[in-house]
Amino acid sequence: MQNRRSFIRGSGLVLSAAALGGLAACSRTSTGGGDAGGNGGSDGGGGGGDLLSRLQDAGTITVGFAGEAPYSFEDGGELQGATVAMHREIFGELGIDTVEGKLTDWGSLIPGLNAGQFDAVSAGMSILPDRCAQAAFSEPEFQYTTALMVPTGNPEGLVDMQSFVDSGLTVATMSGAIESSYAADLGLDSIEVGGPQDGVDALKAGNAAAFALTAISLNWLADNTVDDVEVTDSFVAEIDGVKQVGAGGTVFRKEDTSLLDAYNEKLAEIIADPERYLSIVGDFGFTQEELPPEEMTTEILCSGDLSSLQ
Repeated sequence: MQNRRSFIRGSGLVLSAAALGGLAACSRTSTGGGDAGGNGGSDGGGGGGDLLSRLQDAGTITVGFAGEAPYSFEDGGELQGATVAMHREIFGELGIDTVEGKLTDWGSLIPGLNAGQFDAVSAGMSILPDRCAQAAFSEPEFQYTTALMVPTGNPEGLVDMQSFVDSGLTVATMSGAIESSYAADLGLDSIEVGGPQDGVDALKAGNAAAFALTAISLNWLADNTVDDVEVTDSFVAEIDGVKQVGAGGTVFRKEDTSLLDAYNEKLAEIIADPERYLSIVGDFGFTQEELPPEEMTTEILCSGDLSSLQ
């Protein structure tokens, strides 16, 4: 095993194609995460044992996803993406060999999880204090930076969220995504869109000067599905002088502690081994730059006090 700090990032990663349009929800519902009445499973509760044990007995876990490439999406009817690959690796080690998906609007992922519609959220969701109050997050899986998708040539010379301050320009952000919070905190002229393709459409239609989203998502879009656009260099947004460092993880119900603890144990082994990490997520455009630093923890991110990460 190579130390994560000494590992030298390889080159030549192969990106697979993504079809972001025409996503169809899987018909299967939760395997033990809850019943039709929205009663979520809980460790030590009813339903024949804790959720981890029930999932192991069934050999299948159902995850909610929002169709954002390259994290979790459907291509040709097949569930794939970096978070899906991570989940197949970890849940497979836990004796849960099949990962199925249920397509859900981004804003409904945590409510759907808590209603028992699926067993976990596979979306690379940012770990934020308000979300931590609603559900339990794994330790960080992916470190985030933001970027802007702009027309080819970047005619407005945009470089970060501050570029929009007092500019009269409009930025498009995805509803529920962290970039929407950045726009609100900075008082920007902005429009919210439902998904990545909607952001591209807003840019193409001239309704926004740029589309702000995580750099990994925008680079995937530009490389695989969109013409006549480019993506700016990635940046860490700054609000009131504080850099908005952040990361995403898998989401569980607060009561499903055995499942969360078992997941975190396997995740820690992967995060500690950069070569293994990239073997799982590298085909989806992730690099060592997305590997969370050791000091970045869910406890810190949930607290909202980012001073130790500056």
